[in-house]
Parts: sequence; structure tokens; C-alpha cells
Amino acid sequence: MTTKRCSIARAVSLLLLWLVPGIVLAADTLRIVLTGDVLLDRGVRQRVERTGGVDCLFSRGIDSLFRQADIVVGNLECPATHIQAPVFKRFVFRAEPEWLQGLRRHGFTHLNLANNHSIDQGRAGLLDTRENIIRYGMVPLGAGATQKEASAPVLLADGERKVWMLASLRLPLENTPYLPKLPSVSQEPFDTLVSRVAMIRQQDPKAYIIVSLHWGWEHHERVLPRQREQAHRLIDAGADILVCHHPHVLQPAENYRGHMIYYSVGNFIFDQRRLRNSLACVVQINITGQESIVKSLLVKIENCRVRLVDK
Repeated sequence: MTTKRCSIARAVSLLLLWLVPGIVLAADTLRIVLTGDVLLDRGVRQRVERTGGVDCLFSRGIDSLFRQADIVVGNLECPATHIQAPVFKRFVFRAEPEWLQGLRRHGFTHLNLANNHSIDQGRAGLLDTRENIIRYGMVPLGAGATQKEASAPVLLADGERKVWMLASLRLPLENTPYLPKLPSVSQEPFDTLVSRVAMIRQQDPKAYIIVSLHWGWEHHERVLPRQREQAHRLIDAGADILVCHHPHVLQPAENYRGHMIYYSVGNFIFDQRRLRNSLACVVQINITGQESIVKSLLVKIENCRVRLVDK
């Protein structure tokens, strides 16, 4: 078996370990979908400009999945702003803010900015991106005018059972110092993040708590021991699920004390052509009352366009 085929088999097997068979959902079920990294620059920009919009990035299967969801959260791996104030670093991205309208049209409701690229056009570009997300009808999370605002939990659903989401970057930013009183992405100390989770759990024992971390070793399938230890601490503090990204590849999922930890779901809309970067998953959470069902769906990215992989 070739190395490439081994990579496919390994990535698929990691995902299928945690696939849950579909069930008939109750009418009052809250449906949440979380994706990996969304890039709207570089090769993706070229395709969008060539075809006249972001519609080319979505397959019918993805559109159908998103239409059935109440909440769709993506990790926006680039600022979406007309401000051009690039930070001095190796990879600097920027998307046209008008393209956000297309993301909303295809079903995204929330965009996570707690990553290492949303501040590529400086702090002003980050705030402008946040405002543009709101302008086009979505909710930003993981960024704010101060570290306190950036790190604040976001209420995804305010029903009989509240659903909270916390997003955090666990990596140092290149040439952007940690200045908590200035505009920033969520990057508070890990112990503070754990305390936030514990506080929500203490104040609302019935809440469903989602944590999204941008962390890990790029292009490697191995989970670092420190990541595993931190993930377990968050679950022990009260998190129900972790859905994480940054490595641009699928990493193993873990069932820890009945709670799923997705160490890396990989990419979602991206221009990396290697097979290991093209296989990813989306996580679907269905919540009915105090019951929740989690399943992961394998996706493949081909020429920047994402589709569900047929079973």
C-alpha cells in the first residue's frame, strides 16, 4: 500500500471510530454543525474571483446539511476587511468582506475568530472583520475590543437548555504581543478558560457547553500530551464537547468520560492540495431536552470545494 493510501486509510479510520448512526430526531431538536478552517484567500480567492462568488465552494450535500441545522459555526481563518495593514509574518491573509454574505447565504450563522490569522491585518482589521460579520447577519466569537470581551462565552441557544460556546487560541501570535486592553483574539491563560467553563457549569448545571480550541502541531496527526491533559481538564471542569482545529489534518477523536474530544477536525474550505489536508470532518450535535447525540461526518475538499464523502 502506498504512503498516500495509508494516509487516507488512517484519516478515515480515525473518523469512523466515532461515527454515530443517524436517528429520527424530535421536532424540538436543536441541530448544531461545527466545521474546521475556512480560508477565503490565496488559492480560494483565485477560484472565487474566477467564478464570481463563493457559491463554487459549496456542494449540494453541504448545503443540504447546513439547511437542516439551526446553528452552523465555522473557523474563519482570515480577516474579512478592506483594511490592508499586514502584520509581518510568513503567511498573511485577507478576504473581501462582501464574501461573508455568501457564507451566510449558504448557512453559516457564527464565525470563530480565535485563531492565528484573523488578526493578519492588524487590530483594526480584526475589529473591522468582527463588524463585517455582524453586518452580514452572523455572530462573531473569539475576538473583541479587549481580551475580556474576546474571551467572553457566546450564548448559541437560549431555550430550556442553554447552549454556550467558548473559543480560544492556544498558540502565540506572530509579531502581535499579548496586550489584554487592546483589540485581540481570545487568548486568555488556560487556567482562566477552565475557570470560565466551571463557572458556567456551576451557575447552570443543565447547560450544554462547547469549547473550541485553535491549537496543536500543523500537518501532524499526533496529539501532543499537553493537549490531551488540557482537554481532559476542560471536560472535568464541565465542558460537554471539544471541537478543535489548526493542524489542517484530521487527528484522533477521543471519548473521555462520555464526552467527545475532537482534537482536530481539519480544514473545511481551503486550498491545500495534499490528500491529508483534503480529508476532514464536520461535527453535528443534536440536542433534545437533556439528551444530546454527537456524530462526525467525513468531508473532502477538491479544488477548494467541500463535499460530504459518500458512505
